Amino acid sequence: MTNATNPVTITAPEGVPFIDIEREFDAPVAAVYRAHVEPELVKQWLGPNGYDVEIERYDVRTGGGYRYVHTNPAGESYAFNGVFHVARPNEFIIQTFEFEGFPDVVSIESATFEDLEDGRSRVRAHAVYPSLEARDGMISSNMEVGLTEGYERLDGVLAAL
Repeated sequence: MTNATNPVTITAPEGVPFIDIEREFDAPVAAVYRAHVEPELVKQWLGPNGYDVEIERYDVRTGGGYRYVHTNPAGESYAFNGVFHVARPNEFIIQTFEFEGFPDVVSIESATFEDLEDGRSRVRAHAVYPSLEARDGMISSNMEVGLTEGYERLDGVLAAL
C-alpha cells in the first residue's frame, strides 16, 4: 500500500548519474530529522517490509559513520556502510553510501530537511553515483520498494513521537 497523500517521488534524469528523491511528511522537521539520526528510530523504518535491521554503528555527526545489515525473510543479508561528511541538525546531511555486495561503488548523498509549516516537512535527497551504470544498477534493484515501504513505516514512527 502506498501513501497517496505523501507519495515518494524518484527522478533519474537521463544521461547523468543522479537520483533525486522527495517525500513530504505530516510531522515537523525536528521529528523527521530525529527519526533519521537516532539509531533506535532508524531501525524501526529503514528498508523494505519484512526485513530485520541490525545497526552496528550509526553516528550521525560530521565525521561520523554507519554500518547496518538488512536480513530478508529467507535469511539473506545485505550490508551497507558509509561516512557522514556533514550533519546540521534539522537542516542537512551529506553522507556516502556503499552496498557491500558491490564494493567500490560509492554514492554521495545529500538530504535536505525542509519546514513546510503547519507541522509538515519535506525531505529532498540527491544521490550522485560514479557512473550511469552504477546509478542504473541502483534503480534496477527495486530501491523504490524499500524507500516507499520504509517511509510508510516512518509515518508510523513519527505519529508515535
